[in-house]
Amino acid sequence: MSSTVIYPARRVITMSTHQPFATHVAVRDGRVLGVGSLAELQGWGAYTLDRRFEDLVLLPGFVEGHSHAFEGGVWRFPYVGFFDRRSPDGTVSPGLKSIDAVVARLRAIEREMTTKDGPLLAWGFDPIYFGGRRMDRGDLDKVSVERPVLVIHSNFHVLNVNTPVLAKAGIDHTTNVHGIVKDAAGQPTGELQEIAAKYMAYRASGIDLAAALSDEQAVWRFARVAQLAGVTTATDLHNELPDSTVAGYLQASARDDFPIRLLPAFGAIALPVEDGVAKLRALVRQNNERLRFGLVKIITDGSIQGLSARMRWPGYYNGLPNGVWNTGPDDIDRLLQAYHDAGFQVHIHTNGDEASEVALDAAERVLARTPRRDHRHTLQHCQMADAAQFRRMAALGMCVNLFANHLFYWGDIHYAQTLGPERACRMDACATALRTGVPFAIHCDAPVTPIGPLFTAWCAVNRLTASGRTLGEAEKIGVPDALHAITLGAAYTLKLDHEVGSIEVGKRADFTVLHDDPLTVAPEALKDVRVWGTVLGGRVFEAPAG
Repeated sequence: MSSTVIYPARRVITMSTHQPFATHVAVRDGRVLGVGSLAELQGWGAYTLDRRFEDLVLLPGFVEGHSHAFEGGVWRFPYVGFFDRRSPDGTVSPGLKSIDAVVARLRAIEREMTTKDGPLLAWGFDPIYFGGRRMDRGDLDKVSVERPVLVIHSNFHVLNVNTPVLAKAGIDHTTNVHGIVKDAAGQPTGELQEIAAKYMAYRASGIDLAAALSDEQAVWRFARVAQLAGVTTATDLHNELPDSTVAGYLQASARDDFPIRLLPAFGAIALPVEDGVAKLRALVRQNNERLRFGLVKIITDGSIQGLSARMRWPGYYNGLPNGVWNTGPDDIDRLLQAYHDAGFQVHIHTNGDEASEVALDAAERVLARTPRRDHRHTLQHCQMADAAQFRRMAALGMCVNLFANHLFYWGDIHYAQTLGPERACRMDACATALRTGVPFAIHCDAPVTPIGPLFTAWCAVNRLTASGRTLGEAEKIGVPDALHAITLGAAYTLKLDHEVGSIEVGKRADFTVLHDDPLTVAPEALKDVRVWGTVLGGRVFEAPAG
């Protein structure tokens, strides 16, 4: 007979409507056997009483519905972002407050490199903070005029390169590829926006970014970072899934000490749709308890702060040209139809409101041609959607996953430069999602911002920017709704709410263990609630002290 463990806790917050709170949880065979008082759970027979959580608070394991496993891989390369950032080993990389500071940091790294011609790749750069000045190839030529130098922006949608990269890629004034930024004389500046242009630079520099960022070691680092933040289920929400990456996922997830459930999403443009559908069906047959293939990702536009998001009229507040389509309107329709018809759930990246409109139009056409109950196709980021677009989502049975962290990191910039006050105040409109009945989650998009569901919840509750501005009082949500968005709400958008997201009989015994009760601390202190550790399928993972 299987053994039963009963855990008493200071409080169990279940996210279940029929029993929101309890004092004990019983676990058997990695699942929740019962929730209630000790007297109520003793009826299940013999048990072991494990008191390690009796002074702590249990919640359903946090579900990060939009992150990327290359959060564990980017730390192979130097960080050159604006904000201080802590690496998985605990080292803090200080933020760099000017382009000159970025160049100086890269020059120091280049001098220490042991090879003469290998590429120098860095990440995290964000020029939106530097008064409108953009990095160009002249800046990176100061680092080296021989070695390829590539700098990925924090949004991962834009890349800066030096002259050697442009030369190797054959990019000059005659190159007609959307996303290659050119100056007034028609010469490439070294800024490359979105997939097509960036790919030319990576290929010419000999960089297989997908393989470098998502091997088994990177996946392990990602899983550890997620687990330390209280996450038990996380997505890798866009990956071409080459064989090497799949092998790394399978090897990592086969181990009992792998601390998360991982859901990769196949990048829809990686293969022709017939081949992509066949590949994904084959991958689903390899699913295990900790690894679930079956999601599809379509990337439409780019990034708002990267100036590559697609905007409806009146466009960018600062008058800059409209953004870039990674997947144009006709192809969005075609890809969505194919993967919808194959029975997969599709997640669609939309940042600008034009991108959201195009995605909704495509979904409407697809569902008219091929109705399908409970498809739960989900708009990801969806930062600029207005109330009418949310009502369309509700009517179409769609979900939304909102990028709440954006309010803190880029809210001030959007208010002053890219969107203007009115549209910035409706960004990431959680309250509108609630009012219109659209199932929603909130997310970090790691490594664009760090993994931390409690910080993400704090952003949605308080809507404070880095300068302390409240950005959209009417779009604030309460702490209970924010906690729902990082647990059961996120699980619903991934079609996993029957397994995770709440502490109920029969579900996986996945818990987040907290020192503090998020329902009793002040809302402005939500981000400071301390994570003790997690439980995944009944296995306890304690976070290191301090």
